[in-house]
Amino acid sequence: MSQHPQPAISLFDLNLTRPDGTVTLDGLSGTIGVGRTGLIGANGSGKSTLLRLIAGELTPTRGRVVTGGAVGYLPQSLTLDTDATLADVLGIGPQLRAFRAIESGDVDPHHFDILGDRWDVEAQGARALTECGLPETDLDRRIGTVSGGEAMLVAIAGLRLARAPITLLDEPSNNLDRDARHTLYRMVETWPGTLVVVSHDTVLLDRMEQTAELFAGSLTVFGGPYSAWRAHHEQEQAAAIQAERSADLAVKKERRQRQEAETLLARRLRAGKKASEQRRGDKIVMNQRASEAQESAGKLRGNLENRVEAATEARDRAAERVRREESIHLELPDPRVARSRRIAEFELSGRTRVIQGPERVALIGGNGVGKTTLLRELLDSGIRVDPHAAGPHGSVSTGVTAPGERARLLTDRVGYLAQRLDGLTEGASALENLRQAAPETPDGEIRGILARMLLRGDAVHRPVSTLSGGERFRVSLARLLFAEPPAQLLILDEPTNNLDLASVDRLVEALSEYRGALLVVSHDDAFLARIHCDRVWELTTEGELNERGDLFADEPGDLGLPLVRED
Repeated sequence: MSQHPQPAISLFDLNLTRPDGTVTLDGLSGTIGVGRTGLIGANGSGKSTLLRLIAGELTPTRGRVVTGGAVGYLPQSLTLDTDATLADVLGIGPQLRAFRAIESGDVDPHHFDILGDRWDVEAQGARALTECGLPETDLDRRIGTVSGGEAMLVAIAGLRLARAPITLLDEPSNNLDRDARHTLYRMVETWPGTLVVVSHDTVLLDRMEQTAELFAGSLTVFGGPYSAWRAHHEQEQAAAIQAERSADLAVKKERRQRQEAETLLARRLRAGKKASEQRRGDKIVMNQRASEAQESAGKLRGNLENRVEAATEARDRAAERVRREESIHLELPDPRVARSRRIAEFELSGRTRVIQGPERVALIGGNGVGKTTLLRELLDSGIRVDPHAAGPHGSVSTGVTAPGERARLLTDRVGYLAQRLDGLTEGASALENLRQAAPETPDGEIRGILARMLLRGDAVHRPVSTLSGGERFRVSLARLLFAEPPAQLLILDEPTNNLDLASVDRLVEALSEYRGALLVVSHDDAFLARIHCDRVWELTTEGELNERGDLFADEPGDLGLPLVRED
């Protein structure tokens, strides 16, 4: 008889109520098995809270967490002592210092106690740094001297080196450039022990062996990576929708049959009553027959009503399986960008790059090469953009390109979505924020726009500071897409950072309807492929802007983008 392996993590009736009374989790139960698991769910569903409960950083108000061993944990916001060495961040600082002391001839027993049997600690640390793309000799380097992405990789490598039975990573690929992300992917594919990853990076999620979803306060686990889960989910939802339709038709059929039966019974009762009045005979017999007819009619009505109730219950059960996930369906204003229209120019290292017509351009490059700086130069060349200004475009400043300027706008109709979504007026409502961008649009039409962006009812009147991350994002997107006059160029800087998977889907849906030019900075390969970029430019550390046609061709299974012309 086969034995089922013990789960790595078991959750029993977990509840977490904040001091202000907010219930984050309520009655959550479930298990997560050994191996690599991607944990997904909408913003606010409680993913990060669940990781903190499993890690022991939070204590549940009710219920308990049982783990199959010690837990290592990487929080979403990593705080490191800038004076700590890379060896310290790897978790081997004390052992390395003890090893070196022993090597130098210090035979203090304390050093041997600290080192234990880790006589290869220096070699282990050197291999970990090499895996992170750093020199193996950098173990004594201060963490404050490396980039944020490098620091994140070193911290992840330290958890991997610790080989805890269970490791939790919360959004580990946030703010990692493409090369660092691929390093992370290689790390997780050979991770020792159980690994649980919260992420919106679908490429990372496809490196997982199973997918756990937090939805409507419940945890469900699917035995496959994200892409397989999504295909299964879509198939399941299609079947659920069809089952709901069939069940609804069954309810209508039963109601129609009940109505037809009622009509027939009424006719029979009228006919019987008339016949009874016309007949002469024993009144007792006649009354008995009438009573029997009414009793028979009552039984038939009861059976028909039971059938309607049963069909209705079946429909309700089928409806419960259907998720009411709405999509954005937009009719955007046409920015009227002719294919011959030059939108923007870049002059770097003696080479000119041009965005022309409704092209979609991806701007990539390592962390720290200056992608956001280049975007700012572009914006400042023709349009002074204040992210806190009332309008989405700011004031226009035209003229020839200044000496030494690397980027130049050739249109004054530009929308800009910054990384932190800080272009909203926090104290104003969604309605007022959109009215600022489109002052000539009637309130009724603005309400319609917000409704199509899935913002309805009281949500349109609440201050945006009180909205969820997904709601704030959709307000920001509406300001860009429905500005007056419509933007001929949208510039998006890392738009998928900190967005849940559903919000990324909404963004892709919205951009699919946009008919202007698009310039996107992103490390998210899957997102760039989904929005069908025409061109890919890579900004190098030398300040060059190179066309890339092989962006996703370096690893099997990666997505591909085309190589288009060079100006």
